[in-house]
Amino acid sequence: MTSASPPVGTRTLGRDGLTVSALGLGCMGMSQMYGAADRDESVATLHRALDLGVTFLDTSDVYGDGHNEELVGDAIRGRRGEVQLATKFSLRRNDHGGMDIDGRPENVRACAEASLRRLGVDVIDLYYQHRVDPRVPIEDTVGAMAELVQQGKVRHLGLSEASAASVRRAVAVHPIAALQSEWSLWTRDLEGEVLGVAREHGIGVVPFSPLGRGFLTGAIRGPEDFAEDDWRRTHPRFTGEAFAANLRLVDAVRAMAGERGCTAGQLALAWVLAQGGDVVPIPGTKRRSYLEENVGAVAVELSAEDLRRLGEIAPPGVAQGGRYADSSYAYGDSPERAA
Repeated sequence: MTSASPPVGTRTLGRDGLTVSALGLGCMGMSQMYGAADRDESVATLHRALDLGVTFLDTSDVYGDGHNEELVGDAIRGRRGEVQLATKFSLRRNDHGGMDIDGRPENVRACAEASLRRLGVDVIDLYYQHRVDPRVPIEDTVGAMAELVQQGKVRHLGLSEASAASVRRAVAVHPIAALQSEWSLWTRDLEGEVLGVAREHGIGVVPFSPLGRGFLTGAIRGPEDFAEDDWRRTHPRFTGEAFAANLRLVDAVRAMAGERGCTAGQLALAWVLAQGGDVVPIPGTKRRSYLEENVGAVAVELSAEDLRRLGEIAPPGVAQGGRYADSSYAYGDSPERAA
């Protein structure tokens, strides 16, 4: 794909009008999880994204323990005005190899200041709570986030992997522009309840892992395709019998993509894009070649018959294996406020 790529276009998240590119870029893999990354290629990928009109960049303070925010900040220096910059807070690695969630108001403020410093910017366009804290009422967390908006440090607020109940309670405190959750042909849990609640409140949806953590591209055929330090080696969907079962889904998507004259990844992304004008997927990559392939999905127009076929290939619940080893990591709830 060259500079003659189709225009990516824009979409709007939330009722307060956060306009972003219709396709975003998840930056996590440039710092962790998916094997080693090359800094020069990562920066080149970020620059190429902006050149192609992919200006909605997604990072978090926990990605590479701050490294990812610094990388993104360096890459956009001099081009800040082109970017819709999203980052997140509330997750922190603990001494046991797991993650702690901290939604206390004082942590909200401290994390935001640290993110602004690492990113080298004066304001964050979209600030997410990365996971809902099961010990802190979400009203307290969102209240502190709302103060950041009032102070001009943040423009819009978001939630990630929040339950329907958490979404309802959050919007009672401050408008929420976006809900980030996993959504793809092999992960359709969001459609059960949370999606309807988000749309009821005018909240845009930002699907992460819209390519099934790379699986739906068809490039992964066995565990040997993962680097030694790639976390997918231990992921429930990439191990044992689940791997073989899920390959059948991928093969069906690849076959249909061949009929359509596009790649399996482009077909999978086009399906996510077709779920509504309020949906902005953020496929992650650390390489320009994959970025350019993803941008090509914007030009793939799916008919009602195409969508019906894909719905048959990949109905809700089709994937074998859980999304996470710890199922409590998704769709979190917080405690009620004390009376």
